[in-house]
Amino acid sequence: MKRDTINVFKALSDPNRIRIVKMLGERELCMCEVREVLNLSNSTVSKHLTILRDAGLLLDSKNGRWVNFRLNSKADNQFTRSILTLIRKSFDDDETIREDAMKVRRVDRAKICSL
Repeated sequence: MKRDTINVFKALSDPNRIRIVKMLGERELCMCEVREVLNLSNSTVSKHLTILRDAGLLLDSKNGRWVNFRLNSKADNQFTRSILTLIRKSFDDDETIREDAMKVRRVDRAKICSL
């Protein structure tokens, strides 16, 4: 089995990382927005985002003072693209995922992110 495939499965082995992928299916988010929705520490969220990015599931880009994270829907690896599509279509019956989606729609980086 390819190392990339194993890394994707490892990255998705944590429920909070599945939640992050689902949240980023709603829209691009910065780290502090993800932190606000998950109610975790900056360092924990940063670690989760790094693992997902290193596995090829996320992309990041700097926009002013924020680093925005988004799903890597154009990943070079067909397997990664397929997994992201599957996750985006799954878990919608999970109460935590539904609550996260509502929070994502309300979270405002201008109010929660420190300057």
